[in-house]
Amino acid sequence: MDTILIRPKNKTQLEAIKAFAKALKMDFETNSESPYDPDFVKKILDGREDVKNGKGVKIAVEDLWK
Repeated sequence: MDTILIRPKNKTQLEAIKAFAKALKMDFETNSESPYDPDFVKKILDGREDVKNGKGVKIAVEDLWK
């Protein structure tokens, strides 16, 4: 059988989808874990914060291939 991946945007939508699946006696599972490595996420967030604070190096697009 096919698998359908549904991404509700809030708790109300999640509960409605669960109720729908239960009413149709469908098997389902939920997974609230992020698929990303927490260390990787921290590095990305730290980098964004550095850019906001003016840290980092800016390179003009014309200079990328020089």
